[in-house]
Amino acid sequence: MILIHKTMKKILVFITFLTSITVTAQQQNAIESIRKIGNVINAINSYYVDTVDISKLSEKAVISILANLDPHSVYISKEEFRAMNEPLTGSFDGIGVEFTMMEDTLVVIMPVSGGPSEKAGIMAGDKIVAVDGQNIAGINITNDKIFKLLRGRKGTRVMIDIARRSEKDILQFEVIRDKIPINSVDAAYEVRPGLAYIRLGRFAATSMDEIINAFAKFKTNPNALILDLRGNGGGIMGTAVHLADQFLEQGKTIVYTSGTHIPSNIELSTNDGVFKTGKLVLLVNEGSASASEIVSGAVQDWDRGILIGRRTYGKGLMQHQLPIGDGSYIRLTVARYHTPTGRVIQRPYEKGNSAKYMQDFYDRYTTGEVYDSEKINFPDTLKYKTLVKNRTVYGGGGIMPDIFIPQDTSFYTQYYARLVNRGITYRFALNYVSDNREKLQTEYTEFEDFEKKFIIDDNFIEQLVTFAEKENLSRNDDEINISKPELKIMLKALCARDLWGLPEYFKIINANIDREFAKAIEVIENWEKYEKEIFDKQ
Repeated sequence: MILIHKTMKKILVFITFLTSITVTAQQQNAIESIRKIGNVINAINSYYVDTVDISKLSEKAVISILANLDPHSVYISKEEFRAMNEPLTGSFDGIGVEFTMMEDTLVVIMPVSGGPSEKAGIMAGDKIVAVDGQNIAGINITNDKIFKLLRGRKGTRVMIDIARRSEKDILQFEVIRDKIPINSVDAAYEVRPGLAYIRLGRFAATSMDEIINAFAKFKTNPNALILDLRGNGGGIMGTAVHLADQFLEQGKTIVYTSGTHIPSNIELSTNDGVFKTGKLVLLVNEGSASASEIVSGAVQDWDRGILIGRRTYGKGLMQHQLPIGDGSYIRLTVARYHTPTGRVIQRPYEKGNSAKYMQDFYDRYTTGEVYDSEKINFPDTLKYKTLVKNRTVYGGGGIMPDIFIPQDTSFYTQYYARLVNRGITYRFALNYVSDNREKLQTEYTEFEDFEKKFIIDDNFIEQLVTFAEKENLSRNDDEINISKPELKIMLKALCARDLWGLPEYFKIINANIDREFAKAIEVIENWEKYEKEIFDKQ
């Protein structure tokens, strides 16, 4: 029997797990592989010329094994696992502030409503300069370090030192940490009576409660809904099933899965749901993936609603997160999922070539697909028919919306890209609101007043350009003039976000410069026309 060092535990747990899910004919090969890798690790640990961190070596071996499978099977360290799952579990323990780093100083964008910081008196625009007596200002502190200082067990106390513009002296607040919710619904509001808009950022454990609560708060019972899944990279599959169930009549297939080592499973809609009837529009784009595609595929296959936007990401593989020792995990692909028509929407990949897989996605921009739907080619071998209207849809590479909206580049310049990518517009708006918060809150007591009366003029844009010059971005008047209309709306939306919150940001963006949203409104207002054009097309 081979004596194996205890640090090999992680890799052996992983390989043992692999053998436990293989069929009988494969078990002998798996056992031989365990012995081979065990011999190598043990030989290195016992005889190699230099000292080696066997734990790190085994970690690299696990990563290498997974890299030869598919692009979505990955290793997750215990630190990464905790960080990646917080948005899905829907909460963490901390002080409850949304923050950003400006000039090496932590600035509070917004305290979480009803959270510990708001209760203690911390306000938007405050600068946190010390935590429990430890200076954190002007020292290039990392986000990870900030999280470690501000987060902690519920009920523990932390002293926060605040610099506030209206106060000459540093203010001290004792904050008692508590459970802080992470919302997955970015915005939910009534566009007009009877027409609701919900933007879902991720599929989390709390998502359905958030959506149902949003419906309960609408002043009128909606007869039309715009569900925005753009940029939603997925999350918990069960949440996707429950969301699709809100729209489909009882007994309809939502999704089914198939894999070599796990039983096939069919998810059916139930009699429960908050929007079984009514006009339904889904907004999707190239950032809509996985769970977003489950919902989109179910809605499209059953001809339940109209999809607007651009082709979705194309991820039709289902992963399970499996522990392999010391708090680390693997996210292993265990099945493919199929839309109700039978489509597999996973785009093609070569095993062990994740770089090419990612490049295929970025090629959508270089080939012009995001600007012209004619550049998209679906093979006839992957043609399917929807289950009610018998119209043609395709598998094998994401979900093609019913109405294609090209990416808008009319305002796009290199100057605009640098402003946004370097966070200059964001920091400028934050500074402006911080300097003028009391005045703005006095003048605009309600968001509706701000939306109607607050104007971003050319002088405001000139202030942005001057601010950008101080951040080493040279002015370019020709490009500024091209991007100016977009910049005015974006700055107004960013100011609204700092004064009220993320929903108000989307209200301004949607109403002014969002082409997909505008098309959704047009479709809902002319529903019978678009139903005929789309659903009657064979």
